[in-house]
Amino acid sequence: MNVEPWLRSLQPFLVAAPILGLVIGLTALHGGFRDLFIISLMLATLLVMLALAAQIVARLGDGEIGLDVIALLSMGAALLFGEYLAAAVVALMYSGGQYIENIAEGRARREMTALLSRAPRTATRRRDGRLEEVAVDMIDVGDRLLVRRGDLVSVDGVIGEETALLDESALTGEPLPVRKRKGEAIMSGAANAGDLFSMVATKPASQSTYSGILKLVEAAQRSKAPMARLADRYALLFLALTVALASIAWLLSGDPVRAVAVLVVATPCPLILAVPIAWSAGVSRAARSGLLIKGARVLEGLSRVRSLVIDKTGTLTEGKPRLASINSALPEDELLRLVASLDQASSHVAARALVDAAQARNLDLVSPSNVSENRGEGIAGEVAGKLVAIGGIGYIATKFRIPIEYDHCPGTIAAAVAIDGTFAGILLFSDKLREGTDRILAGFRRLGLERIILATGDRGDVARQISHGLPFDEVRSDLSPEQKIEIVRAEKQRGPVMMIGDGTNDAPALAAADIGIAIGAHGSAAAAEAADAVLLVERLDRVLEGIEIAQGCRRIALQSVFAGIGLSVAGMIVAAMGYLTPVQGALFQEMVDVAVILNALRALRIRAAFSSTGVSGRPPARDDPDAKAESMSSSASRGKSR
Repeated sequence: MNVEPWLRSLQPFLVAAPILGLVIGLTALHGGFRDLFIISLMLATLLVMLALAAQIVARLGDGEIGLDVIALLSMGAALLFGEYLAAAVVALMYSGGQYIENIAEGRARREMTALLSRAPRTATRRRDGRLEEVAVDMIDVGDRLLVRRGDLVSVDGVIGEETALLDESALTGEPLPVRKRKGEAIMSGAANAGDLFSMVATKPASQSTYSGILKLVEAAQRSKAPMARLADRYALLFLALTVALASIAWLLSGDPVRAVAVLVVATPCPLILAVPIAWSAGVSRAARSGLLIKGARVLEGLSRVRSLVIDKTGTLTEGKPRLASINSALPEDELLRLVASLDQASSHVAARALVDAAQARNLDLVSPSNVSENRGEGIAGEVAGKLVAIGGIGYIATKFRIPIEYDHCPGTIAAAVAIDGTFAGILLFSDKLREGTDRILAGFRRLGLERIILATGDRGDVARQISHGLPFDEVRSDLSPEQKIEIVRAEKQRGPVMMIGDGTNDAPALAAADIGIAIGAHGSAAAAEAADAVLLVERLDRVLEGIEIAQGCRRIALQSVFAGIGLSVAGMIVAAMGYLTPVQGALFQEMVDVAVILNALRALRIRAAFSSTGVSGRPPARDDPDAKAESMSSSASRGKSR
């Protein structure tokens, strides 16, 4: 049976019991009723001891032993040797310290808890001309939903006929609302900051962004940092030291009260208070910035990384190809109109680029028919009575058995077009490097990363052009997923490795790395599942911020441990020499505990050097929500090449 929730619910009463016992006891002593004084203090102390014993037994069942044993020993010893006032004060200090610790931990986890508490439960669905309130689990792909002002988006989807103003701050850390237009993808968990709008569900609730976030949050709250587990192991050593010092003080002085004082000063210990609170605060602080980390273990690992392996498409670049040029015997507008009409039926990232280019030229697009698509290769269908096909050079050449001669242009991706089985032209796409990438890679260096490797499945010439002038130690191209894993494993021999990627083909390498970070809430679900952290906003500077937070948390945890343990040991020695009474020792230890808890909570206020700047190193504009929306907009899917 798990008694922890039960004991947490009793904590206010466990704090009130020794307070009441002290009030009654001291009043009775003042009135000359010593027996009532002893009974009231004993009952209050025994009540706390009973709850503490239940907690210790439950933890022993889980294979854990902590410094709570010292608290039990100190209260028992104080009662045994007639130090009733000291026993009640220790009971109050211990139960009060536990209560303060839980409040502090709740504050440390507030961003994570907020994500759990605001999960959407219902949605308004339009079906057969009627509106109905339904549970989010009942929403199917293709359902049309209405989102009122202030409501949360319940599932992932695309905007219907209207535009929408969304508050994504709880998901991404971006403070300003973002403008989404018809056809653009939106994340579940975002709040409607504008007028009512309609949307079409593209995923069921169980597969939507917010559902994935909640799974990450639950995993994060269950996790324990290696440093915290190390603290648990050191608990036995500290327990042995405490008992030995108390025994020596008793033997040398012949006064058992000195032993009680030593035990009291050691109750409880900053080692078990500061470390988990600092890491919980760091995980919460990172979530506020849009970097959702799967727990304290991952955050501590992030503070130690020494190498970075980073993907190109959708990670180093925007992953949103733009039409660069058209080489065709037909009029450009006519070719573009035909292929863009066909690509309205495709979710490929390059298809979106063609449709956008056609709309920018005000071309009249028609609906395609008899469409068939080979994912990642090409698409074919009928448009205005013509058989139109677009795809990779090899795909089109093989499908229609036509020779295609093409001189590659560095830094571009080519797609071939066939009309009625005849070669019709070449379309060239280019992918833009994320703004400020050079500053961000330099930032990784400043934070202690010794090696940065670009690992991409794209061609060598494209990789070289993209990486020109950037501080890479190595550029690897034409890689399969297995080869990316080999690179990660090779780098792990030099030290902890972080991998950043977004595609399905990055998932194995993300899982193989010490720390895997998946870019973008709309990236590959496989990548997000395999990763240790998910960057909800597509800004690489937030990874820098995450590393700074992790390093700051480590410093704060170590400061709290060394200062707290140092003060505790010093207090124990002073108590062993007879200069601290048990009551004074309890008050001294409580001051130490409060100090280390407050110090650990500093992790919530870590101000990273990159936290106030955009990717480019300049503060983001704050006076134009539409401009901000444009800078935030990203493709709902990722593709490598057609």
